[in-house]
Amino acid sequence: MRVAIGQFAVGREWQENAAVCLDLMQRAAEGGADLLVLPEGVLARDITDPDIVLKAAQPLDGPFLSQLLAASKERALTTILCLHVPDGAQKALNVLVAFRQGEIIAVYEKLHLYDAFTMQESQRVNPGQVIPPLIEVAGMKVGLMTCYDVRFPEMARRLALDGADVLVLPAAWVKGPLKEMHWELLTRARALENTCYMVAAGECGPRNIGNSLVVDPFGVAVANAAEAPALLFADLDPERLAYARQVLPVLENRRFARPELDGE
Repeated sequence: MRVAIGQFAVGREWQENAAVCLDLMQRAAEGGADLLVLPEGVLARDITDPDIVLKAAQPLDGPFLSQLLAASKERALTTILCLHVPDGAQKALNVLVAFRQGEIIAVYEKLHLYDAFTMQESQRVNPGQVIPPLIEVAGMKVGLMTCYDVRFPEMARRLALDGADVLVLPAAWVKGPLKEMHWELLTRARALENTCYMVAAGECGPRNIGNSLVVDPFGVAVANAAEAPALLFADLDPERLAYARQVLPVLENRRFARPELDGE
């Protein structure tokens, strides 16, 4: 599977962000990608206005996603991104959307809200209640996660036990002391401990670190971005995945039961 990561700084106007996404989709397709991963919260960002997630939220059939779906109709490229969707109760849902050929193929409402390091995502966003589905891209099974989810090893382990070969992580990782180190450590650990590929897309800009990366099943970062906008490409090798799981059979050797979501 050939993957691409589109790293960019989200602006305040959804029309401008849609144009960036459309450009990245075209360039990823031209580069032969099967899968494009974009950051979290791509509808709008304004670090001076925390309520922007509510003001800019759109339903899945709104104009932002409708433009992207229309552009995807003639392409086999699968695109994954996150946007805020009104929940009908004065808050929003942080929704990961996967789509290709003009159709939404999966949605996932973020389970773990970022109530940490002085941030309080739950003030404006309600958590999801369902483990995300797996999707299939180019013969590999892809598990879906969003940003803060990566700090919870149960999430990645559950997806791996459900059959994921690849973990995808759109994110908007906030800058701060040691945060770049946390990002790299956590993404590499989730890949290694589950012998999965990790494709982690970070937003860049004044608030977030960027630093998108692709990690192989042995925890090796095989593609990296820095702090600026970028389009990364990497090839995920099923043979590398099979070899990792042969010599490091942690999923078979585990002694603990499959993690379950509360109330599942």
